[in-house]
Amino acid sequence: MENMTRETLDYDVLIVGAGPAGLAAALRLAQRAHDTGSPVRICVLEKGATVGAHIMSGAVIDPSGLDELVPDWRRRNGFAFAEAGTEHYHILNAENATPLPAFLLPPMLRQRGCIVASLGDICHWLGREAEKLGVDICAGYAAFEPVIENGALVGVVTGDMGRDRDGDPKPDFTPGVAIRARYTLVAEGARGSLARQLESRFELASTPQKYALGLKELWQLDPARHQPGLALHATGWPLGKEAHGGAFMYHMPGGLAAVGLVVHLDYRNPYLSPFGEFQRTKRHPALREYLQDGQRVGFGARAIACGGLQAMPKLAFPGGALLGCSAGLLNPARSKGIHGAMISGVAAAEAVFAACEAGRRHDELADYADELMDSPLWDELEAARNFKPWQSRLGKGAGAFAAGAELWAARLGVRLPWTLPHRQADHETLLPAHAANPVDYPAADSVISFDLASSLHAAGVAHKEDQPCHLHLNNPVLALEVNLKRYAAPETRYCPAGVYEIVGRNDQKQLQINAGNCLHCKTCDIKDPEQNIVWMPPEGGGGPNYRSL
Repeated sequence: MENMTRETLDYDVLIVGAGPAGLAAALRLAQRAHDTGSPVRICVLEKGATVGAHIMSGAVIDPSGLDELVPDWRRRNGFAFAEAGTEHYHILNAENATPLPAFLLPPMLRQRGCIVASLGDICHWLGREAEKLGVDICAGYAAFEPVIENGALVGVVTGDMGRDRDGDPKPDFTPGVAIRARYTLVAEGARGSLARQLESRFELASTPQKYALGLKELWQLDPARHQPGLALHATGWPLGKEAHGGAFMYHMPGGLAAVGLVVHLDYRNPYLSPFGEFQRTKRHPALREYLQDGQRVGFGARAIACGGLQAMPKLAFPGGALLGCSAGLLNPARSKGIHGAMISGVAAAEAVFAACEAGRRHDELADYADELMDSPLWDELEAARNFKPWQSRLGKGAGAFAAGAELWAARLGVRLPWTLPHRQADHETLLPAHAANPVDYPAADSVISFDLASSLHAAGVAHKEDQPCHLHLNNPVLALEVNLKRYAAPETRYCPAGVYEIVGRNDQKQLQINAGNCLHCKTCDIKDPEQNIVWMPPEGGGGPNYRSL
């Protein structure tokens, strides 16, 4: 690396990621500092160009995290929301939808008491509230690598700005900034690049995490078809036996609706395309009846950490802690993680504030993990711990029945004695191409279903063109010799943004990486069968620009 002088900034607490976990931690720390008169210098790093630019969730939200963080949030009226109302649960075949009565579902899976809102809008509001109390939020800067001294995390280095595609400095080159802190809280979301490095360095993960890919569109509905607060969930077609997952539709304020599909990434068929499955899902009459005469106004995709307690890494380490989806705190049965993210942010903030007050420096934040384990959130995760393993072992039907029976048992105060381990990492599940059936996806009609190009436009995705590729191949040869020959290049299908293409003919084929399309969902980093693709943050706030997703 060239000789360079990095600017160094010092804080008491550094938080990586301005999502619900990171902003909850920042706001609670600022609240504690304000209430006690003990100043705490807090910095939040956000790789998106603005707070909320990379935020996407369903989102029917359990408000318990908001209630703990800002008890009077409803009165403050900082963002639009609807109370969850009518619930529909459907089992789909190609033409019909069989309703599942809500009373058959364990209470944990019902939406009563939840709200329907944009997580991006919530994060905008939380960011403003934190800034009012003196928190520094630095958007457009990603944590590129950790700074470790004497066996403890003491900060991060942000990415350099202004390199060309060969990695050489351009005339406007600016080196990254070293940000040092007494404590660093990592809240990057699922499969974050910094968390991945820290898990390796501090041996935090004992078993592989499990993931799903969530795809979502935002629609402006015909007013006659809009029902504020409606929550629709569906399983079955089109995924069938090919993959676990399901569809959702949530009616938001302002005539908007969120429609999406969650596809668990332990699927086996290398020809499966989550994007293609999503576009096909919307054609089903159960969803199409709401979308007719509407207009799509947004698109996005993101990975979801859904392994539950079995896959949870160690939460605290010398100098810092993992929060939210970086810690795997999503409830896989409910597909809800926002409340857990906020609760973890509050718990981490309380532990850090106590440590700062006591003058401790790099102790492990054991109080943080202990507080979470004593919370209702932990009870919830404990009750749902076997939800995904049962489905992996028994399939959708029998697996859902077994998982539901456990949730009912937990509701009745019975803890069943087994905890089922996950058998495989998601990248280990693909069949060779010759053992799988190709999938024929219908062409987009540009009314209900759409192609990749128009979807990327709807996501507002943009990167500086003349910069090093942020998608790294550990061994470029494997892209052709293994991925193409054995699995028919699955990266060209599991990526929901068309980043990967096989170009050329015969012996001249090569993998082309269209890094400018990247939505930062990190599916390639998760699903690549040889773990050959490594996602790193790009320069300068690049990526999607989600609005109200």
